Amino acid sequence: MSDIALAQGQSAVGRKPAAMPSIGGLAVLLQRSDIGLAVAVMGILVVLIVPLPSFLLDLFLALSIILSVLILMTSLFIDEPLEFSSFPTVLLIATMLRLSLNLASTRLILAHGHTGPGAAGHVIEAFGSFVMGGNFVIGLVVFFILLVVNFVVITKGSGRIAEVAARFTLDAMPGKQMAIDADLNAGLIDEQIAKARRKALEDESSFFGAMDGASKFVRGDAIAGLLITFINVVGGIIIGVAQQGLTFSAAARSYTLLTVGDGLVTQIPALIVSTAAGLLVSKAGVRGSADKAIARQLATMPKALAMASAVMAAIGLLPGIPMLPFLGLAGGAAWMARRLSQTQAEAAAATAAGATAGAAAGAEGPREETMAEILHIDDLKIEIGYGLLPLVNSHDGSDRLTEQIKALRRTLAGEMGFVMPSVRILDNVQLEANAYVIKVKEVEAGQGQVFPGQFMAIDPQGGAIQLPGHHTIEPTFGLPATWLDGTLREEAQLRGYTVVDAATVVSTHLTEILKANVGELLSYVEVQKLIRELPREHAELVKDIVPSQIAMTGIQRVLQTLLAERVSIRDLGTILEGIAEAVAVTRNTRDITEIVRQRLARQLCAQYTAPGGQLPIITLSPHWETIFAESILGQGDERHLAMAPSRLHDFVTQVRDRFEDAARQGEMPVLVTSAAVRPFARTIIERFRRETPVFSQAEIHPRARLRTVGSV
Repeated sequence: MSDIALAQGQSAVGRKPAAMPSIGGLAVLLQRSDIGLAVAVMGILVVLIVPLPSFLLDLFLALSIILSVLILMTSLFIDEPLEFSSFPTVLLIATMLRLSLNLASTRLILAHGHTGPGAAGHVIEAFGSFVMGGNFVIGLVVFFILLVVNFVVITKGSGRIAEVAARFTLDAMPGKQMAIDADLNAGLIDEQIAKARRKALEDESSFFGAMDGASKFVRGDAIAGLLITFINVVGGIIIGVAQQGLTFSAAARSYTLLTVGDGLVTQIPALIVSTAAGLLVSKAGVRGSADKAIARQLATMPKALAMASAVMAAIGLLPGIPMLPFLGLAGGAAWMARRLSQTQAEAAAATAAGATAGAAAGAEGPREETMAEILHIDDLKIEIGYGLLPLVNSHDGSDRLTEQIKALRRTLAGEMGFVMPSVRILDNVQLEANAYVIKVKEVEAGQGQVFPGQFMAIDPQGGAIQLPGHHTIEPTFGLPATWLDGTLREEAQLRGYTVVDAATVVSTHLTEILKANVGELLSYVEVQKLIRELPREHAELVKDIVPSQIAMTGIQRVLQTLLAERVSIRDLGTILEGIAEAVAVTRNTRDITEIVRQRLARQLCAQYTAPGGQLPIITLSPHWETIFAESILGQGDERHLAMAPSRLHDFVTQVRDRFEDAARQGEMPVLVTSAAVRPFARTIIERFRRETPVFSQAEIHPRARLRTVGSV
């Protein structure tokens, strides 16, 4: 049908020949590399079944040789092994191509070997006459030598290298991944670089694992070549004597000559590909193409060249040894050694001159920082004294602070809904040896003192520790604590004390500081990233309200307000729906946040529900509800709280007393107020009890099971 349509669509004058559709199909096939590869692989499999004419056999044998040379040259010129990560697949295809050609040539040799040396094509005939000189004994010796070199030397060695490289690469993966995570947590690299390094690490392990298996292809190819040669010789002699009526010597000469020529034609590409595999697996750890790497590492020792020159000269002076080649090589090596010595001396002088210039510049004054370096602010930073360096650089990795920070960032990302900024860890010689300072946006947010190798014991009831050690105050919650020697750790645990190491103390302190300042850490860039990663349905909602009804900074402000009260923003879709509902009636950030909180009622109640399935609450009495209502002045966005200081003091005292009573009973309740009072009550409470949650009655989910434990 396509040919008919093509003919109908052309004029009589410009009509194309009938073969044009096939040429177009070939062009399409060449443009589609995936289809071309599939056709090539199917062609190799077809050759295993269908007899091949001698002229096509010549073509494919030439293709096999060219392909093997291309593989070898690629292995020589790449800078690192992963640049040729498709080598195992290429090796399998090249091996299958050689084996299929072996089978095709076997058919021709056994069927037409009695007709003469050209029975299996001109390539095999040329190898039989040129390499063997027409003597099949010489050909057999050369063939078996190539087979031994390929199978015993190159294939076995490269297979062992690939096996060891694969094992060591897999064993080293956890340590390399930990190093990447440590650099990410320390702020030395960003997320994109970390992903690229992890991808390179995965590719490396996959490559060497595949090379370990691919080396078996080459070994199997060598064994198959030996067996095919033996079968061809024996089968050819039987066919020549029994079926073609040749004498035994004539049959042996004719069929053996063709078989050995065929073996040489296939073993030479096999030897080239085996050499390429050996070069590839032995290149691990060496960067640059093979010529540059070898020249760089062999040509940097003039003493070695000088000693080699002396040895060659001594050998050339021995009786009976031809002097010319040895003395010529000795002179060349001596000249190279002298040139290398001069080059290295010039480089050393240049380096010394540069160091002198640098020292002179340093004497004039330190390098002036750029304005970008001066203005850069780290979101999160931990400065440590020199005595705390083992927390970052410990060899066993048991108490690595960086590992705990990595786990902390992952945990907080799941809890709060966005990835915290990287924590930069710096040493500060101005601090005491065991002191540390945690800074948020370059402003000190907390400090403390820890002792690596010791353990901090804390009484959960807040009592003093009755064990010998360095008595101090726990930096996070201000409880009495004691630093104990490692020998007292088990005894402290038996007494019911909480025992933690130095890295855990720092990471716990960092956790509380992060939760207290999490709203400030949500930057405009992070908000944009969160919005971009939303599903398409919510992305359409964002287009409807931004910027026509609310700016992106307005969404950022709402999210920051939620985070400041430790409300997760992970359910960003529901939050945006609440914002879209709120902006229709108000543009005040405080009021928008209240409407969003009502949308998150299920999440809020689940967050503070006790293990028994009930939500413990402390209610705000009608008396205080009335006082707050009377103290709220203004209308709309201008509303503010104007309460007498004496009443504020009474309110703070009563809230503190009720929550401390509940804590002594093992309860962690929430304070419930009316919707109009909640934001103003929260503003007061967060100044002295930041972690205390304040709910409005509208934020209590209908299915929440409540348990009243008190009233203010």
